Amino acid sequence: MGEWILRLVEDRLGGGAWLALPERIRVLYAVEGEAVVTHGGRADHLAAGGAWHGTGPCAVTAARGGARVWRWELTPADPTADPSWPGVLSHPLLEHPMALDPHGAYLIRCDRVEFAPGAEARPHRHRGGGIRCLLAGALEVRIGDGAPRVMRPGDAWFESGQEPVHAVAARDEPTSFVRVAVLPRELLGRPSIVYVDPADAAVTPRRYHVFVDAPIELTR
Repeated sequence: MGEWILRLVEDRLGGGAWLALPERIRVLYAVEGEAVVTHGGRADHLAAGGAWHGTGPCAVTAARGGARVWRWELTPADPTADPSWPGVLSHPLLEHPMALDPHGAYLIRCDRVEFAPGAEARPHRHRGGGIRCLLAGALEVRIGDGAPRVMRPGDAWFESGQEPVHAVAARDEPTSFVRVAVLPRELLGRPSIVYVDPADAAVTPRRYHVFVDAPIELTR
């Protein structure tokens, strides 16, 4: 198995500010504002609540009102540091090592998970690891035998997929988070969740909006 790093960075771009990003497997999610992602001779509009995926070099330019973007990147374990860009404040939120088979077939998935007030995700696992970041509301998350932790907007956490996870949403407001996971390619278009008690699969107290579900190649 090869050592890789999945990391999440928040980029706050002032109006018209831009950042140039090197070749990496990445997903961008616009939390606020709008931006244009230029890559491979084309330009894609990234609006609030939308996501973009790419692997080559790209530039992200904020609209006049600025933008707040969450940036997930899957990199070798010794990535080069990002430079700084004028008008851009970048803040690392979380990074976590991932042991991936260099000859394995993988995909990268980005989705938004939405809970109704008080909804509960019964103990479950996933067939791959990933980083989640709370977008709205509050979510009490217990991973394995660890103590429960209440996530607030902007809090990020890693789930390996091997330890069972139990989550309960705030009772007084809707809750949502955005996640990026690296999964076996055989799951393309299929759910990754496995419930500890199979009977819990009959209850789905949350909604999913899939933005990215794309095969990736692990090249260094």
